[in-house]
Amino acid sequence: MLRGIDVSSYQSSNYDTDGLSFVFVKATEGRSYVNPKLAAQTKRARDAGLVVGFYHFLWPGNLTAQAEYFVSHAPERKGDILAVDWETNGEGTHASNAEKDSFIKKVKALRPDNRVVLYCNRNFWLNIDRTSYAGDGLWIADYVSAGKPRIQADWRFHQYTDDPVDTNVADFASKAALKDWAQP
Repeated sequence: MLRGIDVSSYQSSNYDTDGLSFVFVKATEGRSYVNPKLAAQTKRARDAGLVVGFYHFLWPGNLTAQAEYFVSHAPERKGDILAVDWETNGEGTHASNAEKDSFIKKVKALRPDNRVVLYCNRNFWLNIDRTSYAGDGLWIADYVSAGKPRIQADWRFHQYTDDPVDTNVADFASKAALKDWAQP
């Protein structure tokens, strides 16, 4: 399995890339937030030769506007991976299952040259999701042994800890295999 991390404005733009094959960078949230470190964190990943992904923290409502906002701020490059971060927001609410599905489909329509995946935690996947729709792949958060999430579903990425940063593995035999998959 491949190693990777995800970063947001809480992390440095000069994060450690040693031993990594991929990184996901937070791009946007809702319809008004853009990660102020987006460009620098992206450059760091590209300079290290990593496969790069971008994620959008989904809020309920205005799905088309959120999808358009996300793709207008996430760098557009074939082979980058796009992700929707579906979880409870700071107000204690979350986008509905139908909204999550609609957002993924809209992003896929707006960016047909990019894979679009769903990020959610184990509880959302098992108890809130009703369609098992994850776009091109599931990125599951379950803080257990790397590569062993406690779900009965195929997954592409597994976030297994947040200490000291959000750390992930990808279920690919090699970085070349990940790069090939990332180019639909």
